Order: sequence, then structure tokens, then C-alpha cells
Amino acid sequence: MRSIHLNMCSGLIFIITFVCCENYVTSQENLHLDKIFNHPEQSNLGFNELATKYGHPATEYEVITEDGYILSLFRLAGESRVPVLLTHGIQGTADAWLLRGKQSLGITLADKGYDVWIGNFRGNQYSRRHQYLNPDLDDSYWNFSFHEMGYFDLPAFIDTVLNETKATKLAAVGHSQGNTAFYVLGSTRAEYNSKVSVMIALAPICFLQNTKFPVSIAIQNAPLLNALANKIGLTEVLGDKTTLGRLLFKICSLPLLGYAFCVFGLYFPLFGYDPAELEPEFFKDIATYFPTGGSWKSIGHYLQVGYRKEFSLYDYGSQINMKVYNTSTPPAYDLSRVTMPVALFIGRNDHLSTIKDVDILRNRLSNIVSYFVVPRLLLNHGDYVWGRHMYVYLYPEIFKLLSQYR
Repeated sequence: MRSIHLNMCSGLIFIITFVCCENYVTSQENLHLDKIFNHPEQSNLGFNELATKYGHPATEYEVITEDGYILSLFRLAGESRVPVLLTHGIQGTADAWLLRGKQSLGITLADKGYDVWIGNFRGNQYSRRHQYLNPDLDDSYWNFSFHEMGYFDLPAFIDTVLNETKATKLAAVGHSQGNTAFYVLGSTRAEYNSKVSVMIALAPICFLQNTKFPVSIAIQNAPLLNALANKIGLTEVLGDKTTLGRLLFKICSLPLLGYAFCVFGLYFPLFGYDPAELEPEFFKDIATYFPTGGSWKSIGHYLQVGYRKEFSLYDYGSQINMKVYNTSTPPAYDLSRVTMPVALFIGRNDHLSTIKDVDILRNRLSNIVSYFVVPRLLLNHGDYVWGRHMYVYLYPEIFKLLSQYR
């Protein structure tokens, strides 16, 4: 019992330290990390370079949302008349769908002739722009969570894809936050349900009351962490322009030490342990691609969802809630309005998207067309996009659904 308490305390101390340090080091312009870590940076190919490298030169579209955010949407054109939209997880970018090269889902779909579209939600390195706000100077730029991604970003992506392809529907594959946004979309802008032929949810994230340590500790202390973040003015988290983001990149890029510290010390505790699917040589290549930055508000919103045990809008506190929602508590998203066909893909070893939480979501949605527990027992939260054998465990079921809902 004593060791459990110590682990809980150490986990909470780590999380609080991270919140404080992210804001502190971001404001320190005189830290020169290249002098601290004398290690050359990995070659970091951009999306277009990666796509070209693997045989599918991309077309980039500039998409502007109703609230002024400028997003990048990439297309790997294919012969299929039915477009497929891929949406990334938290702290990720469109690159996640290409990093495994010929074995990545993005390239595999393109090789099979699918018309592949890959979006970048607001705040990452490809979508860090706005018509009027400067993300480096205006804190208000970062005043968004997964709610705005679902309410503004997804409609902008979907409208662009359907306008360009002249299709009436698209299929979607979302990883983690990439499918949270679809639950927001379907419940708040119901007219978009009919524009999605099927939404394949990899590692579904909606309810978070059964997460594993250390995330469970953060959720238990959500009010404290959000209050602390607000007090110190934390907005952007782990962006490639923040000092802490650059520091993490430097550490993770170190041979051997980087894998031990970042994978075993950070990613596996958060995602679930599965070293066979994330080997050191591959991690060395992706260390420059994750994390890529986002808003604290999105993280804080997820913490609130877990703490309140309800998939609700952002909780600003009772007084502000009255002004924003005309009620002292934030309204819950009405998941009964999500009528698009949804396929849930679950991993037994996923520390974030647990089977218990996915089952809550399953009981709230009205149109579940598939509930697939991936057969690999150790499948964790990151394996869906990083795993070396997903073409064996995962892709066949995805192809089956895409074929069924063409």
C-alpha cells in the first residue's frame, strides 16, 4: 500500500512539474539547448517529402475554418471514387499516417488506389496559422480544445473533400482525438452525419474514467491542474517552437538513452507497454515527429471529461458557464445525435482507451456497425499508427469496412 501511495505521489509531482516547466521554459529565450546536447538532429522530412519518398506525391489544400483558423489538408490522389479522410491524434500531425512507409496506413491505402485525404487539426506545425491571430503573440489563438476541432475543423475538411471530389459521402479513419472530434461533430452539427459513410475509430477516446496510471492520477487532480495551468498562463504545450518541446526532441533523439527515457519512461506508461511494435531503430526515426504541439485547453478538457465522468463541453466554472451555456454546469454532448455508422477498434493493453470506457461509448451511440478487439494482446494506444505489424493485426479489418461502405 505504501508503494502505491508513493507511485501516486510521484506521478502527480511529475505532472505538476511538467505543467509548471512547460510555461517556464517556454518563456526563457536565453536557453541554448544545442549547447546542452551535442547531438545532430535527425533528418525531418515534411509530409510532401515523405509522401513522395513512398511513391505518392501529395497535393496540399489550404482550408479556412469559420472561426479563421488556416489548416493544411493533404491528398494522395487515387482511383477510387470514395474518398477516405484520416485524422490524427493529440499532439500529432498528418505525418503519423506515413511514418511506417510502405507499411503505414496512409501509403497502404494509396497503394490500393484509395483517394486518401489527411487532415491537420489546428495548432500543429502544419496548421499553426490564423487569419488574424498570431500563435506566437496572441494567447487567444490557443483558446481551443477538441470541441473546436469537431465543430469547426472537421466540417472544413469534409466540405473541401466533397467539393473537390464531387462525392456525396466520405469514409473516415480517426485515431484517438481524431475520432473524439467526430463525436463532437455528429452531436453538434447533425447534418454532417449523412456525409460520413463510416467512421472507423481507432483507440476510441470519449469517456476516460477507467484510464491507467499515470493518466488516472492527472484525471483525479483535473481541477488542480487546470487551475494551475490557468494561473501560470499555459497555452501551447510541447510545440516545436517551445523550449520544452525542443528539449524533449533532443533527449528522445539520443541513441539508446532517448529510447530508454522517452519510450520506457514516458510513452509506454501513457500508452501501454509493447516494445515489439516500437523498436529502437524506428523510434529514432519518429522522435522528430512526436509530440508536435497543441493547446493545453484540449488536454485540460480531456482531464475534465475523465474527472466529471461525462462527455461534456468545456467547464469554465459555474459563473462563466452561466454566461457561455446559460447553466452552471457544462452541457453533455448528446451522443444519440451521432447517427453516422461507427466502427470501434479496441486494444486490450491500451492505457488511455480502455475496454470499459469504450463500452460506455458503445452503449451511448446509436449506429455501431463493428466492435473489433484487435487480436494482439499487447496492442497499445500508439500501435495503431506506429506498430510494425499493423498490416497483419489491423488493416484487413479496416479494408473490409471500407469495402463494405463504399
